[in-house]
Amino acid sequence: MGLLEIILIAFGVAMDVFAVSITLGLSTKKLKPTTIIIPGVYFGFFQSLMPVLGYFVGIYFINKIENVDHWIALVLLGVIGGKMIKDSFAKDNSEESVDKNSFCFVKMLILAVATSIDALAIGITFAFFKVNIYTAALIIGLITLVIAMSGVVIGNIFGTKFSSKAEFIGGAVLIIIGIKIVIEHLFW
Repeated sequence: MGLLEIILIAFGVAMDVFAVSITLGLSTKKLKPTTIIIPGVYFGFFQSLMPVLGYFVGIYFINKIENVDHWIALVLLGVIGGKMIKDSFAKDNSEESVDKNSFCFVKMLILAVATSIDALAIGITFAFFKVNIYTAALIIGLITLVIAMSGVVIGNIFGTKFSSKAEFIGGAVLIIIGIKIVIEHLFW
């Protein structure tokens, strides 16, 4: 798995963060630097932490499942991507009911963990392909930081027009990468 795939995966897993960040932007009457930076830091940190945790779980199991790792990657990426696509068609995202306390510690922690569970699964697939996990985690974290901050600003300016489209595209990218992994394993 190369740098391009890691970057695409980073964008893919950050799309749910983008959707949540848009809703956070909607809840903010006036943007301040802290209301833009706080979601970026929370989401970026957890999106970079979870693949590292998943990676070490994957390393532990790699010898037991090495012959089917490409299928596991396809299933994990397909399930995550499929869920993102399904969620993009949902009429009501649970994060859309955001109140005044949108940026409190507990709420941000819950949102950050909830949106980074898929990154945990990505970390497991990284273990199968011997990806440099620290570089991958840094890339994922930085891309998520920028996307989260952008989402808050966009949400504040434009509303929810883009959130479902971004989540759909992110899910499609993850599924395509999963298919690519299987094709590469079977034919190259």
